[in-house]
Amino acid sequence: MLFNTDIFIFLFLPGTLIGFFILGHIGVQRASLLWLVVASLFYYGWWNPAYLALVGGSMAFNYTIAQYIYGANSIGNDRRAKFLTFLGVLFNLSLLGYFKYANFFLESLSLLSGAGFSMAEIVLPVGISFFTFQQIAYLVDTKQGKAGQYDFVEYSLFVLFFPQLIAGPIVHHREMLPQFANAHTYKPSLDNISIGGTIFAIGLFKKVVLADNLALVASPVFAAAEAGEAQHFFAAWEATFAYGLQLYFDFSGYSDMAIGAARMFGIRLPINFDSPYQATGIVDFWRRWHMTLSRFLGDYVYIPLGGNRKGKPRRFINLFATMLLGGLWHGAGWGFILWGCLHGLFLIINHGWRAIMGAPNESMTARFVARLFTMFVVMLAWVPFRAQTMDGALAIYSGMLTLPAAWLGHLGPLGEGLGILGFDFSGPAVNQSNLESLLWLAGWIAVLWCLPNTQQALARFSPAHNYDETRFKKTATPFVRDRAERLLWKPGIAWGAVVGLMLALAVLSLNQVSEFLYYQF
Repeated sequence: MLFNTDIFIFLFLPGTLIGFFILGHIGVQRASLLWLVVASLFYYGWWNPAYLALVGGSMAFNYTIAQYIYGANSIGNDRRAKFLTFLGVLFNLSLLGYFKYANFFLESLSLLSGAGFSMAEIVLPVGISFFTFQQIAYLVDTKQGKAGQYDFVEYSLFVLFFPQLIAGPIVHHREMLPQFANAHTYKPSLDNISIGGTIFAIGLFKKVVLADNLALVASPVFAAAEAGEAQHFFAAWEATFAYGLQLYFDFSGYSDMAIGAARMFGIRLPINFDSPYQATGIVDFWRRWHMTLSRFLGDYVYIPLGGNRKGKPRRFINLFATMLLGGLWHGAGWGFILWGCLHGLFLIINHGWRAIMGAPNESMTARFVARLFTMFVVMLAWVPFRAQTMDGALAIYSGMLTLPAAWLGHLGPLGEGLGILGFDFSGPAVNQSNLESLLWLAGWIAVLWCLPNTQQALARFSPAHNYDETRFKKTATPFVRDRAERLLWKPGIAWGAVVGLMLALAVLSLNQVSEFLYYQF
């Protein structure tokens, strides 16, 4: 069941809210938890009821292992606790590996060996990457004594809570379970409903009005590249930037809807995006993009590998390995692996640059140049992430270097220099549509750079688990901070009209429902 469907918006979400608060009002909080668990199972089973056995079996196994780990810790049997943790993590990775990577592994093996290995196509269960990572983190935290002992209903809700079940954010038990233990959670709050509804509406607008229309620009060009059609400079760059913007509005829109829906229940989920295209370096980018995945990779991959504790060469190896695994997490394909490797290389270069040049210059000009360059390299890396095949990615990259033929005679020595760098002057002439596209893309980048993001806009009301005015003052641009009174959300007619218009436009666009991009990961 997608967030951007009539049945979710007008039936499932309000029905689940009403049932939750009725049970909480009459004082049966346990029944409210069970209601949410059952509703979340229904939500997941709507896609394919057969996979309820998968998620149910995964939860039962992990919960049982966690109880045994807790018991081993309580009697000081560290060796047994380590073995059980290893067994649990191995089970989760094996499950994820089978469903997500078995076909890719056999196809790659067949290609390399020519042996012709094959197996029936395995359907990837939605959300498996997200609920698997959450449970791995829970097992490791239990081993380290960071997780309390919860009953199965509480654990099930931690895994299944429907706003974050399918595509995150990837949550920690310590962020979720204490909130469900709070009696105030079970009392309906007009503030929570209005704040959550506002965040949900903004996210829905991002998805169906912005992301889905940006897809109309990016998808035809990538499809043509896959079909072997030659691309040219303007088409290739426009499609690349359009996809980068589409992905941002699509996934940040989903995350907003998840945070908004959870807030209606009185639950604050962690933020997943903090204006990543305002980043002034790749290190900064990964502090802002898919933040809960970055946190997981840092805590459960990078640090266990040694982090930065074993010298710079080992640190760079750990960074590269972590990003390689991060790319593979996103999907079973060489494009995802290349994307992860590129970001690993970018991080190494960024850290190396800082080590040589010192702290980044905070002047407005330096920040503008750094932001522009960071966005440029991030967009370049999105190409293999989006392309279906490496041939398609290479066609887009080739198009980026194919300038209009008419330019060669006007550029003089500069044209010769560009030719040495690999540029090809065989593209079509520039037309008005190309110029309009450049202005259109520049306009969207200006929006992302100048306007507050969703969490910043509602910073006064602590919209997410780890976001409040203190974080807003640290991360918002001076332009937004200086205009906070005019730009930030507050209850009233003006903002009600703005959000109402966004919601109306979004609802009117629901006739062409499309899946969220991160559903496939």
